[in-house]
Amino acid sequence: MKPNIVFILLDNLGYGELGCYGGGIVRGTPTPRADLLAAEGMRLTNFNVEAQCTPSRSAILTGRYAMRSGTLTVPIGNPAVADPRAQGLNPWEVTIAELLSDAGYKTAHFGKWHLGSVDGRFPNDQGFDEWWGIPRTTDEVFWPGDPGFEKSGVSPQYIMEGRKGETSRKLEVYDLKHRPLLDAEITRRTVAFMKESVAQRRPFYVYAPMTQVHLPSIPHPEFAGRTGHGDFADAVVESDHRLGQILDAIDELGIRDDTIVVFTSDNGPDPTWPWQGSSGPWRGYYFTHMEGSLRVPFLIRWPGKIPAGVVSNEIVHQIDTFTTFAKLAGVEIPTDRAIDGVDQSDFLLGRQPQSNRESVLAFVAERLEAVKWREWKLAFYEETRDWFGTPQKLTLPKLFNLATDPKEEYPEVTLRFTWVMDRCLKVVKEFQDSLKRYPAIPEGTIDTYVPPMIA
Repeated sequence: MKPNIVFILLDNLGYGELGCYGGGIVRGTPTPRADLLAAEGMRLTNFNVEAQCTPSRSAILTGRYAMRSGTLTVPIGNPAVADPRAQGLNPWEVTIAELLSDAGYKTAHFGKWHLGSVDGRFPNDQGFDEWWGIPRTTDEVFWPGDPGFEKSGVSPQYIMEGRKGETSRKLEVYDLKHRPLLDAEITRRTVAFMKESVAQRRPFYVYAPMTQVHLPSIPHPEFAGRTGHGDFADAVVESDHRLGQILDAIDELGIRDDTIVVFTSDNGPDPTWPWQGSSGPWRGYYFTHMEGSLRVPFLIRWPGKIPAGVVSNEIVHQIDTFTTFAKLAGVEIPTDRAIDGVDQSDFLLGRQPQSNRESVLAFVAERLEAVKWREWKLAFYEETRDWFGTPQKLTLPKLFNLATDPKEEYPEVTLRFTWVMDRCLKVVKEFQDSLKRYPAIPEGTIDTYVPPMIA
């Protein structure tokens, strides 16, 4: 029987927010539902992501580093993607939603897309039977209230919806009034979709990219003041509650044992007060190659299949979810392109203790800033604590042991570990060689672009 898949993606939730990752009551934000989910399934402590929002979502859906897909940056103020027709996923890409839809799954997207904001590049153009949410980022809720905005000629962002084979339509302007209400509606629609799918006896894939805790982290009115620690803390607690509502619905529908649930984040936290998040034991924030940017919470549950209460520090990357879900659903992945994700089904199902990957590449925009191999990280750029600084390329790379130096403060300066650098550089070369065979889609490509495969 094909498993249902519920993929809940938080926005800018740092490693250190959930109780099961050392946050929770320590941060003034109890997260009992996430903590229970961790106890019922597997918790990864070395789950890696892309450093920015758009690249991360691209990687999840395609199983490919965003460097390959031309989805290198968040398209704000970037001349290369100023034309909205060029923003987001190129139609040539194949998403996990397309693979599962072709295999008989009902598919839905509720929440923040951030992979295209024109017809041809909405979720219903990329394999989703239906969608509701916002095409871009929550930053834009500030626009409609600005005194000069109305006369600027700039179009506001709308809450939208669409169905496969139809033109997506605008519903309401996404502004500060609607901002605190979105995640409640994402949750409501997710639950309704699951109920409909169960009634139709169809396996389903629902992708629910929430809008919290992205700035402005304004919680739903029911959660305002809940913690006594401000809006951000209230938004974290609300997010835990939304997770609980979805989990409760799964139980009420009697599909707990048939459903894979993932709860994770797109990237590390924001450094901006008063929406500053926690990176836990790591250093740095999103838009950097620091561990605080690359490591995020990842909880996965499939009762009776994924062993309960397991905690692993094995390296896994978000691109692996594409390949793994395809395997578990019994569908083939594309063979006409480079797929960077590896099948982690044996690891997640407890058949082996090791991950099927030993390394990950850390891109920030078009720059390959670091590579991780086992417990080591080789950095090619100077550290940046947050995204406000422009990193300088190092004359000589710096090597860090993340097990003994998790905050990346003391690079190895002896010659004892040059063999590690050799192994890291081999990973880089393998990727560069693959780009020669499978050229990347240039960022800003307007039309459907089929990269040539070079023998």
